[in-house]
Amino acid sequence: MDERADRDADAETGAGRGRAALIEGDVEFDGRDAALLRAVHEAGSVAGAAAELGRSRARALSRIGILEEAFGQLVERQRGGSGGGGSRLADAGRELLDRYDRLQAVLAATASVPETVLDGTVESVDGELADVDTAVGAVRGLHDGAAVGDPVQVRIGADAVTIYGRDVDVDPDSTSARNRLRGTVVGIESGETVSTVRVAVDDAAFRVLVTAESASRLALTAGDDVSIRWKATATRLVAHTAGAGYSETPEG
Repeated sequence: MDERADRDADAETGAGRGRAALIEGDVEFDGRDAALLRAVHEAGSVAGAAAELGRSRARALSRIGILEEAFGQLVERQRGGSGGGGSRLADAGRELLDRYDRLQAVLAATASVPETVLDGTVESVDGELADVDTAVGAVRGLHDGAAVGDPVQVRIGADAVTIYGRDVDVDPDSTSARNRLRGTVVGIESGETVSTVRVAVDDAAFRVLVTAESASRLALTAGDDVSIRWKATATRLVAHTAGAGYSETPEG
């Protein structure tokens, strides 16, 4: 079973949007399906769940059937009798809901972290990793089926980037952060426990999250020359969508 947490970028604002789905074969279990299973659990019947969600019973039963062909028995049904009929979630149904909720929580947490988004073209592919030609040079990241020549977006979370003073000499063999760039601090947004440092690299602006302790130790100010580094495994390559040469997401 695969899981997907898709994040798209609005072409004008760069605002992040998220959609979580669990995938088995050609069947996706998404938010509407999670709502259906929760309603079955609360109502104790498919008919009650359908009524609560404003769907037809036939459509709800059909969807449960499609899901069960892919994920196994999700709902246990009891025919009517002296005790009355009803439905309840099977163990597989509860486990599927739990997994979906965990994925949704991860997506929500990720969506709250600013990203730098660079447009580029895949130069080479090595297993799960690919090198991408961008406006700031070659960047390496994880891809999902990219091929040489494909236009992609390079998405880098601000919490994945480490910042160093330019005078700090880090042995490249002592770190797995294979993406390294030099830039200039252009702004600092101070928070109570975490600060966001904006670093200009050529025409792109990276955001870097640092703790208050690190911000104090680095004593960064606008105009400081710095270097930034991040792991290839913390860099996501996604199918290209139209937009500017680079953007930041979310705004703020």
